[in-house]
Amino acid sequence: MNLNTFMISSSMVVAGMSWWQSWICVWLGYAIAGCFICLTGRIGAVYHIGFPVVNRASFGIYGALWPVFNRAAMACIWYGVQAYIGGHCVYLMIRAIWKSWDRDTIQPGAFAVDSGTTTADYVSFFIFWLCSLPAIWFPVHQIRHLFTVKSYFVPCAAIAFFIWAVVRAGGVGPIIRQPATISGSELGWEFVKGVMSSIANFATLIVNDPDFSRFAGKPRDALWSQLFTVPIGFAITSFIGIFVSSSSVVIYPGSEPIWDPLDLLENFIDDGGSAQRFGVFVIALAFALAQLGTNIAANSVSAGTDLTALFPRFLNIRRGGYICAAVGLAMCPYTLLTSANQFTTYLSAYSVFLSSIAGVMCSDYYFVRKGYLEIKELYDARKTGPYFYSFGFHWRAYTAYIAGILINVVGFAGAVGREVPVAATYIYNLNFFCGFIISAAIYWGLCKVSPVPAVSDRWLEVGDEITDIRLAYEGSSQHEFDEEAVVSGKYGENQKTVCGKV
Repeated sequence: MNLNTFMISSSMVVAGMSWWQSWICVWLGYAIAGCFICLTGRIGAVYHIGFPVVNRASFGIYGALWPVFNRAAMACIWYGVQAYIGGHCVYLMIRAIWKSWDRDTIQPGAFAVDSGTTTADYVSFFIFWLCSLPAIWFPVHQIRHLFTVKSYFVPCAAIAFFIWAVVRAGGVGPIIRQPATISGSELGWEFVKGVMSSIANFATLIVNDPDFSRFAGKPRDALWSQLFTVPIGFAITSFIGIFVSSSSVVIYPGSEPIWDPLDLLENFIDDGGSAQRFGVFVIALAFALAQLGTNIAANSVSAGTDLTALFPRFLNIRRGGYICAAVGLAMCPYTLLTSANQFTTYLSAYSVFLSSIAGVMCSDYYFVRKGYLEIKELYDARKTGPYFYSFGFHWRAYTAYIAGILINVVGFAGAVGREVPVAATYIYNLNFFCGFIISAAIYWGLCKVSPVPAVSDRWLEVGDEITDIRLAYEGSSQHEFDEEAVVSGKYGENQKTVCGKV
């Protein structure tokens, strides 16, 4: 329940689809995202290891640092985007109290017209960013009550906003009777883009879901809970965004659909009295709380975890969170939110890089190793280890990763205004699927031609029957031992570090 989800769904209405076509995109996109989430989440749920460790099996002990850095960089960028949206909430709160706090009157020439921001907007963004810093200091388990308040306050405010917009539009009738403004192949490709935008919204969590699922008690605990709640939860939230955007055309006849729900709230300030401004203040306060909670849970903590894996001697999760906040401030996030088209282009580019990482991860675990990982070796940087490969980097994984990116590069150039073949554009419209499938297939093919060590010839996960028991001695390589002797306890207590069921 956050504004970013509203904006993704409402951007489909702005693109020309009707409300029900947009909602089908949401259901389909997040259902597919839920499947991808479960694929990567199972690895963490079975072996209880996080994303930085999972990647060592496929990219190598040192090669895994680049995917981790990639994920951390995306979290920092996303932190800035979410914080700027939160800053818009602060702008509405201030303007609901002092109507003179207007972007057209407060130093209007301080920023360029095409910069995407104004003095009032940037000051509001900075206030939100500054107020978010104390929340990063506390571990998540100590600030959990903030999320409890969010889970009650924000949905109530969102539903109130939904009812308010529908009432001002004269009921749901005028809204649901609005037809799509596009048709034919244009409608078909916009539908595809809507589905891909929903998947792109989950691209980071698809990649690093092991960071969360590793705390699951049983593998199935990370399956059904995510498989159903992801599409259902986001469909309900997106429904509000779709109807609010659709209602704006009815409330303000002759205007284009408003893709940012906060812009609609701002219009409510302009054409309402003190009671209406109070309602805007309360809803904006709730949305600001939603943005704060989302930034903590999905961005600062994730970036802190990844940066800690990159520089464990110098960083911890708290320091990493503050680095994330600093980068989010410095990267000028307002340039990505100037229009609905700019926002969806960013989302698509965002998923191109992460889809290739997810493709290699899933191909390695499900098709190459068939669920078998030697956990101790994932924490060992010896050159003789099965995951060290060549100088700590796995060339097969990087070849597949780069191939998954290259399939989308030409289409991405077309998305930012270059002249490219139409086929490249169509491929780019399916960016996440193309990147995932190409990288997964090439990785599997390379491992078939040039086999990798530490694989199983059958499906073998922790908890399955293991007949090849190997005992790990401290400071030496592993040796073969008799299973019955190990189980019966004939070896010393300091020699019982064995894999799997035993």
